[in-house]
Amino acid sequence: MKRISSKQTFFLKRIFPVAFVALAFAPLLLVYSQTGSFHAGAVAPAILIVFVLAVIYPKLIWNLADEVYDGGDYLLVKRGRLEERIALSDIMNVDSSVMVNPPRITLRLARPGKLGNEVVFSPVRPMTLNPFARSAIAEDLIVRVDAARVKRAKP
Repeated sequence: MKRISSKQTFFLKRIFPVAFVALAFAPLLLVYSQTGSFHAGAVAPAILIVFVLAVIYPKLIWNLADEVYDGGDYLLVKRGRLEERIALSDIMNVDSSVMVNPPRITLRLARPGKLGNEVVFSPVRPMTLNPFARSAIAEDLIVRVDAARVKRAKP
């Protein structure tokens, strides 16, 4: 099986938020240690960063699958302790977002499974200077999912 999801997902979901919050509160703690009181100029950026993480991160990062493997006629998806094998013929739609960081592929399922009716993951991507470049993984999945659906529909 070939891994088609980015290895950065673990870093983005587990390490980056902690480091970002620590970085946000560092100036606040520095000012407090020197003056013994909190100042609005140091508190406001920390609160803004926590707010942005609380609003944006659940929609963009925390719903990403941890690992996705291509097994030929199925995908093996892992998110936390859940693991699900999804047949390509059970995928209704493949959507790829290009102007989002990290890039995302959304698989809408014909039947909801353990992971719900949508599986979202960040694909492995080659280094490119073109921000509008399409994901080769998404293009391949679109073709293969369509072929699997056509094969399933034949009597």
